[in-house]
Amino acid sequence: MSLIVRDMLLPVSTFKRYLVIQAMVFVCGIVGPIFLIIFFSAPTDPQMKWAYWWGLFITYIDIMIAIGITASTKENAPAQVPQKVR
Repeated sequence: MSLIVRDMLLPVSTFKRYLVIQAMVFVCGIVGPIFLIIFFSAPTDPQMKWAYWWGLFITYIDIMIAIGITASTKENAPAQVPQKVR
């Protein structure tokens, strides 16, 4: 995440930051939850197993990405200032 975007984030709890990041990841990776909704709303059909497994896989990846981004955006992280500037 660039320094400009990190500075624009308001100081919030880690969980709230995670929820915001998770929402954005789901916007970009909405396919996983859509596959799960299709699987559970469709009549029982053995040929729909792919929607269940791909939906779980994509949703899992979305959650792991959001956790990774949340972990990399620490609150009150010290600014990195170069020691030598020419």
